[in-house]
Parts: sequence; structure tokens; C-alpha cells
Amino acid sequence: MVGHCVHDSLTAVPYASDRVKQVQRATACNGRQANINDGKRREATSSSPQRRHDMLTQLSSQYGVLLVFASVLATTLGLPIPALPTVIVVAAGIATATATPQWSLLAVFFASLFASMIGDGVWYLLGGRYGLTTLKTLCRMSLSRDTCVRQTERFFIQWGVRVLAVAKFIPGLSMVAVPLAGAMRVPLRAFATYAVIGAALWAAVGVAVGALFARQLDGVLSFIAETGRDAALVAVVLVALYIAYRFWRRRMLLREIDAVRIDVDTLYEMMEAELTPLVLDVRTAHTRGFDGEMIRGAQVYERGADPATLKHVPRERAIVVYCACPNEVSAAQVAQRLRAAGFATVHVLRGGADAWRAAGYPMDAESLTQQAVGGAPRLASAGGAGG
Repeated sequence: MVGHCVHDSLTAVPYASDRVKQVQRATACNGRQANINDGKRREATSSSPQRRHDMLTQLSSQYGVLLVFASVLATTLGLPIPALPTVIVVAAGIATATATPQWSLLAVFFASLFASMIGDGVWYLLGGRYGLTTLKTLCRMSLSRDTCVRQTERFFIQWGVRVLAVAKFIPGLSMVAVPLAGAMRVPLRAFATYAVIGAALWAAVGVAVGALFARQLDGVLSFIAETGRDAALVAVVLVALYIAYRFWRRRMLLREIDAVRIDVDTLYEMMEAELTPLVLDVRTAHTRGFDGEMIRGAQVYERGADPATLKHVPRERAIVVYCACPNEVSAAQVAQRLRAAGFATVHVLRGGADAWRAAGYPMDAESLTQQAVGGAPRLASAGGAGG
């Protein structure tokens, strides 16, 4: 069409009137061609999101099982991968792209189940071999690294190994609950039973949500395909802001803790002085049981205990609190309440019992029978659990 228009416009004509008509025809022809080209460009632009949507659906149907296995395994091993959304989206893509999706959805379910069991098995063995060291390593990868062990211990104290049946539905719990089960010497049969139940429930929920709400999720995929980079940019910014906020809160907390921390050498020097400080062990009973030792002369003190239980302690006496949690957060919380109760000098021991032991200072092997402050077996609060 373009060549034809150009040819007409260059053809020599004997009369001026015919030349004018020829120019008009060429102009009209070129205008029509421009409209056609604009239409093609608009069609290509409008079909681009549809092509992206179709590509996402096709990838879900062809490689969805492999993608689910890889993402669930990575998440179970501790990487920050959104495994459950992956299962849901893949199940929705299979449900919309396949005429008989039952077998493919079943494959997605078993891929998720097997991946979960592989990852859980690895952490169970590591927890059984290395104990609390494994938990501390995992907590370094958590946004709530300072409280993750304590929170998981609280669930275990309340529910026992049965917590594994629902752990994957509680953010942050599943990562620590499995190695904690190994560290607590949960029998392999009991661990495997509840871990399989939990992994199966989690996978079934993901597949069911994806299959039942496939049309609605297909609309979400279409929206993502249309917005493209804009949606991804907004998501990245929101996640970055959330992480930055959590990091800022943690830095503020650590700054407060640094102001009252002392090292083990300082504590030893204080214990050698005439006015011996009161040393409080605020670890949970499970943690003390794992350790089997406590700092010599320390007293058991529940993290949630009422400071009034220390009414016999002079307010001017120095108090040193230690725990087994990362960055001594539980000890700092106890120290904060004791200062609010009127105790002037309350410190937090950097590194806790591990640092004291590593320095070669004396330990007490009576962690499970040690008398608490005031001579009572323990200073407990209602439902108190330490870290």
C-alpha cells in the first residue's frame, strides 16, 4: 500500500487538475496507511499484557510442579521465598489452563509435601546434633531474631510436639519449631507424624485456595500483567519499607540494651567485691535443661515475675540479668521492669552463660534444682515463659 501511494504521487500527468487530484489521492492513501499503522501499534500494545498473562498461565501449567518443589524446599531450608503464594498461584494457573486439572493439582500437593519433609528432616537432624546453636543460627535470618526462640519455646511448652501440625501457618514459628523439636529430643516417629500432618494441611490449603478461586486469581494475574513494572515496583517499595521499619525498631532496642550491658570480666570483678551483685537467670526451664549449668551463685527468675518478689533485696544492690536469647532481649526486658520498680543498678550480661563458660569462670550444675530468689522453688508469673 505504501509503495503504491508513493508511485501514484510520482507519476507524471499532463494536466494540472489531474495532478491536484493525484496529490489528493496520495494524501488520502498515506493517511489511511498511517491510521492502519497506528491501529496495529495500539493492538500490539494492548495485546502485550494479555501475552504476559498467557505466558504466566502457560508457565504454571508446564513448570508449576517443579517451581512449587523448589520454592517450598527453599523456604523450608530458611530462604525468604514466598512459598504459599507460589503454591496458590500455580494451582490457579493449572486449574484455568488444564481441562482435567485433578492429576496436576495432586502433583503440586505431593511436590509441596515432599519438599517440606526434606527441609524439615534436615533441620530436625541439625537441631538434634547441635541443639540451641542451630536455633540461634536460624534466628539470625529472622526479622524477629531477638524473640523467635522464646516465642517458639512458649508454643512448645503449651502444645508440645503437636504444634508442628499448625506451625507452618504461623509466621516465623515453622522455621524454629522443627530444629527445636530435634534439640528437645522429640522421638523421630512423633516428629514425623506431626510434621507430615502439618505439611499436608499446609499444602492442601494452598492447592485448594488456588483451585477454588482460580477465576479471581486469574483476574489478579491479568492486573499484574497489565501493570507490569509498576506493580512490581510498588511491591518492592512496600517490602523495603517494612524491613526498614523492623530494622529501625531493632536498632533502637539494641541501643537501649547497649547502655546497660556489661561483659563477663566486669561481672566476675563485681562478684569478687564486698557487695556481691544479685545474678538472675531468666532462661526458660527448657533452656536450662539443655544447658545443664548456670552461672555460680545465680538465682532462677521467671521473665514475667513480679518485681515485688525481690522486696527483700536492697534497692542499692547491683543486679545482673542474663538469658540465652540473641542480643539479650529477654534479659533487657526484665532489667527494664526492675529499674521501674526502683532498683537503681541493673545490668545485662553480654553473651549470657555461654560467654561466662567460655571465659573459664565457675559454673553451677544445679540448674534444675536451684532455689529461686527468696528461697521459693521458682519465681513464676501466670503463664510466664522466658527466652
